[in-house]
Amino acid sequence: QVQLVESGGGLVQAGGSLRLSCAASGRTFSTYAMGWFRQAPGKEREFVAAIRWSAGNTYYHDSVKDRFTIARDNAKNTLYLQMNSLKPEDTAIYYCAESLKIGATIYLGKNYEYWGQGTQVTVSS
Repeated sequence: QVQLVESGGGLVQAGGSLRLSCAASGRTFSTYAMGWFRQAPGKEREFVAAIRWSAGNTYYHDSVKDRFTIARDNAKNTLYLQMNSLKPEDTAIYYCAESLKIGATIYLGKNYEYWGQGTQVTVSS
């Protein structure tokens, strides 16, 4: 059974940085993509970034492009999200997720089969 465990969240001032990690255990060799999603209070979950696991192609929501960087370490089975120039509107619970659906639309949460428990990111103004 795949387990995803996020870490690295916390409280940071606007303009600061955080790096989230997502450690994956029990992964199969059929991972198509892994992604980060977030959900702020009273809002729907939204796509943040994703990476195609084998090819390494990366995708970002426009609101985080040029500020966030998604990366993977295949040897460590770990996904990262480097977040720079954080803004108060980035405050949310951040979830990592894994998709096994080859060719699936990468920014849709419904295409991800496994999810972590989430880590809170709070950006103060």
